[in-house]
Amino acid sequence: MPSKKNRKRNRPERPTIHPKNKYAENPPDFALLASLHPSFKPFVFYSRDGRPKIDWTDFNSTRELTRILLLHDHGLNWWIPDGQLCPTVPNRSNYIHWIEDLLSSDIIPKNNANGEIVRGFDIGTGANCIYPLLGASIKGWSFVGSDVTDVALEWAERNVKDNPHISELIEIRKVANCQVTFSAEDLHNLESVNGGSEMGMDRSVVEEAGSFALPVDANRNYNRPPVLLGVVRDDEKFDFCMCNPPFFETMEEAGLNPKTSCGGTPEEMVCPGGEKTFISRIIEDSAVLKDSFRWYTSMVGRKKNLKFLMSKLREVGVTIVKTTEFVQGQTCRWGLAWSFMSPTKKIISPHVAEKSILSFTLEGLQRQFSAIDVLQSIESFFCTSGASCKLNATSFSVDITASNDQCDAILKNERIHCDEIDNCNPLEGTSNISSNLCCRVSVFQQIPGTLLVKGSLQHKDSPLSGLFSSIIQHLEEMLRHKFCKSKLTAN
Repeated sequence: MPSKKNRKRNRPERPTIHPKNKYAENPPDFALLASLHPSFKPFVFYSRDGRPKIDWTDFNSTRELTRILLLHDHGLNWWIPDGQLCPTVPNRSNYIHWIEDLLSSDIIPKNNANGEIVRGFDIGTGANCIYPLLGASIKGWSFVGSDVTDVALEWAERNVKDNPHISELIEIRKVANCQVTFSAEDLHNLESVNGGSEMGMDRSVVEEAGSFALPVDANRNYNRPPVLLGVVRDDEKFDFCMCNPPFFETMEEAGLNPKTSCGGTPEEMVCPGGEKTFISRIIEDSAVLKDSFRWYTSMVGRKKNLKFLMSKLREVGVTIVKTTEFVQGQTCRWGLAWSFMSPTKKIISPHVAEKSILSFTLEGLQRQFSAIDVLQSIESFFCTSGASCKLNATSFSVDITASNDQCDAILKNERIHCDEIDNCNPLEGTSNISSNLCCRVSVFQQIPGTLLVKGSLQHKDSPLSGLFSSIIQHLEEMLRHKFCKSKLTAN
């Protein structure tokens, strides 16, 4: 019988800090920093075994550490007043490097409008302005940082001006708490995202110059200042947006962790409905802005919200979804990224790589349905989007070949009839088969009422292989909705 020590060794390794992070191999040395920066010395004490430590429950201590790390490791001058959210530099650097991975991959086209300059948008930059400062100093990216409060705007501007070597790369933009103006096309997109009349939209709004003035609280789930719509200007293009959203529903909930003190105002920490509602608003805005950004991203504080948010992304027809985990010490956060652009190549970075075999179980199968019904529904799921399908009733599998347009139709729930495509039968002898998405979906009986559905990617080097995960997730949602007694729920 293996010992407890061996069992502990066999546990899956926890995700670690990003390898490109400056602190991956060299964590902050508090003793060294205290010897080089006298202002930090009063906050450092030593444990019984002689290790230098700081009091993480003291806001002044964490703020001074952030100031010293930005100065010592990045050459940045920085400060925030009492009560404002104080970021941790290693954790925020993880987010910057993950976006670097997304941008360096060739899964979607690059934005040539800005030449070689990468342009980012920081939603709610805060007084700390941490992401624009790090992105500009580490990578030379340009940024627009938005915020709504006067204090945040004032100190963000001050932090930018105090670093003249990068100040020209960063614009701080005030978000007006006012009506958001949409074009007729944008209004149609919003209706499709929110279910038309269920959105509670006032049809009596006045049309001016071909656009509709929509009150900010038209979406009853979100009643706060604009996020992207109404802030991003006409014809602006960005490579990405990023966001450290308000994670909590109340300030009481935000203060439940007694082990840290990072400050934070209600505007920074709290949103009715919490992060799930706030990020949902980003998703809804992205469904209107679409290709204005190559990548839309947000940090997520609770893993249980990822499933709900990814389901919402599939509803609005994104072409690709990526997730990651940010780890720093005992703190875990998750990253969520999505795009509406047509993929060009599969991701080459290991931090955004795809699995070649994915599976899920269908539990609570209704009695009138059998494995063959599920198999036929899988075939129909792909065929209605124009993909080539070959069902094998003996092996209970379906072989699928789909082009880029057909993959796009699958993810957008679009149906393509046989008379709209050259051939609805399996593609045989096609010379460019490697440029298509080729996969096999098999169905296995587990126990009565439970089936295992497994998807296997046939050509991992296909330019469309990055879509495999999103398509299988889309298939899972459809099958659960159609065959299972209990519908998909967000956990």
